[in-house]
Amino acid sequence: MKTVYDVMQLLKRYGIFVYIGDRKLDLTMMLEELRELYDNNLLSLEEYGQANLILRKEISALSDSREGAGNNE
Repeated sequence: MKTVYDVMQLLKRYGIFVYIGDRKLDLTMMLEELRELYDNNLLSLEEYGQANLILRKEISALSDSREGAGNNE
């Protein structure tokens, strides 16, 4: 698992489709869904850790890019 798309495919295996319309909110909801799957012993620690890291990096990158864009105005 290397990309957000891979995480989406993992969630899809469990019938979970996330689309709110805001990228950051989508990623945050995916984190919540992952946590639920892990808490219910449906994901291994390795799967959960990889997916969690991918989503957190993407959220961080979005936050950084939005902050940078805000400073230019």
